[in-house]
Amino acid sequence: MTCSPLAAVLAAAAALLAACAVAQPAAKPVAWKLDERLLTPFWRTSAMRGESVLFVREGASEPPSAPLIFAPTRILSVVSNSGLVTYEAGRDYLWDAARGRLTLPEGSRVPCASPAQLRRKPGTQMFNLTHRDGGDEILFGASTEYLDMQVTVTYDHRRSAWPAPRLAGSLPKTQERLKQRRPLAVAVLGDSISTGCNCSGWANVPPHQPPWQELVRLALERRCRAAVTLANFAVGGTDTTWGLGEIGKVADAQPDLVILAFGMNDAAGREAPDFAANIRRMVESVRARRPEAEFILVAPMLGNPDWTALRHDRFPQYCDALASLCAPGIALADVTSVWAEFHKRKRDFDLTGNGVNHPNDFGHRVYAQVVLGSFGR
Repeated sequence: MTCSPLAAVLAAAAALLAACAVAQPAAKPVAWKLDERLLTPFWRTSAMRGESVLFVREGASEPPSAPLIFAPTRILSVVSNSGLVTYEAGRDYLWDAARGRLTLPEGSRVPCASPAQLRRKPGTQMFNLTHRDGGDEILFGASTEYLDMQVTVTYDHRRSAWPAPRLAGSLPKTQERLKQRRPLAVAVLGDSISTGCNCSGWANVPPHQPPWQELVRLALERRCRAAVTLANFAVGGTDTTWGLGEIGKVADAQPDLVILAFGMNDAAGREAPDFAANIRRMVESVRARRPEAEFILVAPMLGNPDWTALRHDRFPQYCDALASLCAPGIALADVTSVWAEFHKRKRDFDLTGNGVNHPNDFGHRVYAQVVLGSFGR
């Protein structure tokens, strides 16, 4: 049987997302202690905690460097992504105010990659990840390849204008339930991003940070002093068409709140109206059996803009389409606009967990910050 070009692109993207589930370590998870400061929305504070960067030596005449989202007034720490190594100012890193970048002096212990390390020859990886410039492929990180190269920076800065995530809809029943400290049953349906792919907790490596949906659950329990349970039905390599076939399982779990988090895989070939129609049908299917349920619709992060398989213009279209579905009982979690602004200030490899379409630990925390914001708390 032959595939249409659209079907071939969708199949390739789905296979890439599914690979994450195959690669997932089957080890016993390690406890991770929640630090509420990490889940404070970064756009509402003058303290940036744990921003991820990847240093690249891009030329012989310039030291390896990396941009930060904001210009720091004071750098508090630069540590390995694992949290096990703390680097020293002056010895391991410098802030170049004129260039607005962190730089690495000679002899620095901070990991540093060459541009060649972030690319692979065609046909040498399990997926075809052709770079937009037509040259070699983007390095695919099936496990911790990018986490191992990245470090995290905590710093103070003067708050500057940041386009906060769009707000749409509301969750009045969920808010009232949490206010009364009544148990809240949450169900998640989505693709591999929502399985936790490429966060350290998923990979079972330090610092063992859980994925975004577990961070949301932990934060709600602590903030509201209510029992919050989570049923996660996400599967790698899936899109909204698959979600329509699985939504009955979500309704069977009798959730009070359903989080639908699709889009990354759909963006390989699905138009925004069709994407929104599938989401709307999922909402209607749950409400037919669970009328009191409320919903959060997650507009996803952006994929690597240098990956040719995705239609990157569709992500803001998806966000607009999801916002149009919002009303009392249906709220938007706009991760898309946050990532769009990230891409104006940072490189994709500073933020990625796998090189193309998964967040790293910092990205999972940003997901949690945006989703928690949709509760209106």
